[in-house]
Amino acid sequence: MTRPMKPSLKQTRLMMGMPITVEIAEPGASPDTLDAVFAYFARVDDTFSTYKDTSEIARINRGELDKRQYSDDVTLVFALSEQTRLETDGYFNIWRNGQCDPSGLVKGWAIHNAEAILQVHGHRNYFIDAGGDIAISGLKNGRAWRVGIRNPFNRAEIVKVLALTDLGIATSGTAIRGQHIYDPHQPDAELTDVLSLTVVGPNVYEADRFATAAFAMGRRGITFIEHVPGFEGYMIDAHAQATFTSGFERYTLTHVESD
Repeated sequence: MTRPMKPSLKQTRLMMGMPITVEIAEPGASPDTLDAVFAYFARVDDTFSTYKDTSEIARINRGELDKRQYSDDVTLVFALSEQTRLETDGYFNIWRNGQCDPSGLVKGWAIHNAEAILQVHGHRNYFIDAGGDIAISGLKNGRAWRVGIRNPFNRAEIVKVLALTDLGIATSGTAIRGQHIYDPHQPDAELTDVLSLTVVGPNVYEADRFATAAFAMGRRGITFIEHVPGFEGYMIDAHAQATFTSGFERYTLTHVESD
């Protein structure tokens, strides 16, 4: 007797210090494909983690490697980080006090690369969520994927539900990790005016890097996103006031149906 194919395949693993969920909303998806995606995230963590003493970033920060010894991935991420610094008037900067932390770009970059693994295996309807930064492709059950924006004052509450397809979404904020983003123009000042800033963009890599930079700008960050073509944003400030870009509401749902 032939076992019917499951309509979707979903798995969550704790990696890179956060839950990572991969869901393939198509029949016939193989667990081996998920294994390949998670194996890729493990390799990224081994290279870019600022917490693992053996990572390449840790070795760079200890002065054990020079540029000629950088891996291709690190060389590329450093180049992308410099490009982002120039595009954001210096508000995105992976260097602080002589130490490098590229996590404000690496997560979105890694998720975007993981999409290619799914695509090579023939999948077009999927969802990859790494710590709230999400790549979305195609449909689930014939409709756009649903993504919630959490209230930074109460993480159990969803303040907005979005319907998205073939886009990326990323949120920067202090609700989970505290003051981990800094303003390179005022490196000793805490960022307290804004609690969360969510960005929707053409892919998760672009959304992630601009969400990090915009959050570092404080209240001006949402205005920055307003003027970047192809991007929308939703900001919640320290007074629980929401501000969003002019095109953001086209993604929001007023009535949410259950799956």
